[in-house]
Amino acid sequence: MCGRFLLVSSPEEVAKIFRVVDPLVNTRPRYNIAPMQDVLAIIREEPMKSRVFANLRWGLVPHWAKDSSGGAKLINARGETIADKPSFRDAYRNRRCVIPADGFYEWSREGARIPFAVARKDREMMPFAGLWERWTDRASGETIRTCTIVTTTANEICAPIHDRMPVILALDDVGRWLGDEPADPDALAALLRPYPANEMVVFEIDKRVGNVRNDDPSLIEPVRKLL
Repeated sequence: MCGRFLLVSSPEEVAKIFRVVDPLVNTRPRYNIAPMQDVLAIIREEPMKSRVFANLRWGLVPHWAKDSSGGAKLINARGETIADKPSFRDAYRNRRCVIPADGFYEWSREGARIPFAVARKDREMMPFAGLWERWTDRASGETIRTCTIVTTTANEICAPIHDRMPVILALDDVGRWLGDEPADPDALAALLRPYPANEMVVFEIDKRVGNVRNDDPSLIEPVRKLL
């Protein structure tokens, strides 16, 4: 599962890494991004198929849903079932996105709920595999765009905390996930794997991260290193 993450890299840095066109967005460093908030994502814009930024609400609402209330339950999509599950299969085929992050948070499931931060050892960015949707309110005509983070089985460094983790794409795989070129189902499914554990670090952080109102650099200061 992935229920909190951080993005402190600037839009300019993200745009350079992911070759985003027209990166003119106004964002600030965010240390405690939570479900039902807007997140910065990268999508492919029709008809030119350019990579652009999009602000998407975290919690996917399928285009066929009667109302938007179910989004809070669909913040994650299991990679093993997204090709077939009605809530995700259309977005998986047609509206895949990348959600840039500098790390994510997870809480231990046994005993006292202790928060941990997970990052790359080199502190480079984590491109999460995501799906996005458009949903239109039939009464008001308002359209919202929402997203979900795809998850997979936890690797060896994350498994002591939780059995799931976000799908973190290699930079060379971002184009395939976004659909820069056609990819067959097997090629896409091959991307939905755990990130190498030897390239990651996990460390305990302060319990202040549990309150979404706390959003500052102190949240990622290690209390102690786990692995």
